[in-house]
Amino acid sequence: IKPPYIAVIFTSLKTESTEGYGEMNDIAWDEAKKLDGFIKMESARDTDGLGISISYWKNMEAVNIWRNNPIHRQAKQKGINDWYTYYNIRICEVKDEKEFNKK
Repeated sequence: IKPPYIAVIFTSLKTESTEGYGEMNDIAWDEAKKLDGFIKMESARDTDGLGISISYWKNMEAVNIWRNNPIHRQAKQKGINDWYTYYNIRICEVKDEKEFNKK
């Protein structure tokens, strides 16, 4: 997709408790992929538990639909209660994009 589009950057620090985390993460992202306006998601986590997930959306309307999705809200509450010691969400408009691919 060509810019402009929206990037939601979710930075988190996990607790040692991971029970149910993987399953909920899979369910939430499967739900996001069904929503109109979802583009893609990228994620990485280091060995100390710091993670960054970036979801890309066509517009803020799509972000707001995701923000209010019941499965997303359930995952967020579980994260606050059990899985994260910290998180930060940044919402940005991507105005330009460059890519290099040596394949």
